[in-house]
Amino acid sequence: MMETYSQGEDMSRAGLSTTSFAILGLLAVRPWSTYELTRQMDRSLGRLWPRARSKLYEEPRKLVEAGLAVARAEYVGRRPRTVYEITPQGRAALAEWLARPGAGPVLEFEQLLKVWFAEHGTRQDALENIAAARRWAEERNEENQRAARAYLAGEGPFQARAAQTMLVGAFLTDFYALVARWADWAAAVVEDWPEDPARATPDRAALEDIVRRADW
Repeated sequence: MMETYSQGEDMSRAGLSTTSFAILGLLAVRPWSTYELTRQMDRSLGRLWPRARSKLYEEPRKLVEAGLAVARAEYVGRRPRTVYEITPQGRAALAEWLARPGAGPVLEFEQLLKVWFAEHGTRQDALENIAAARRWAEERNEENQRAARAYLAGEGPFQARAAQTMLVGAFLTDFYALVARWADWAAAVVEDWPEDPARATPDRAALEDIVRRADW
């Protein structure tokens, strides 16, 4: 049992966001139900464009209202579900969006923020936040390794997109390694701090090294 419908073919796209186009990009790969879209966002795009599930459930409906996707109601057994599929207008809008350079990254890193204000806590507080950052990098990289090995073996999800996935995978691999290396270095530095971080003094050689590295 199946029904296909579309709304507002000529509606304005002013309400669409980067998240809208991320969903549209997934629809360009294949049709998905809303549940499948949220799972896919968690598994892949969530590593570079994390968004709350409640927001993700709204986006496909926006795409339908803008004429960029169609929704069909179908049943799995007795359970109804809605499956979304990209339209030709949606493919054109996605191509137009891709042709415009995007914004640069925005870093949200609570552990680093807490290290920034370390003088108002204890040395152990700083060390625990640094260790948590190290664990985060390790956990993310475990998933990253599994995905990379699957693509290398020709068994990755959507293997035909391996060339595109490889570019993002290289960035994430280097980013996780960067966080881990920073955590190792920062932990060694903080271990030498006095118990009261407000009394810590900077290592001049380390500052000079940062200046040299920044001059790339």
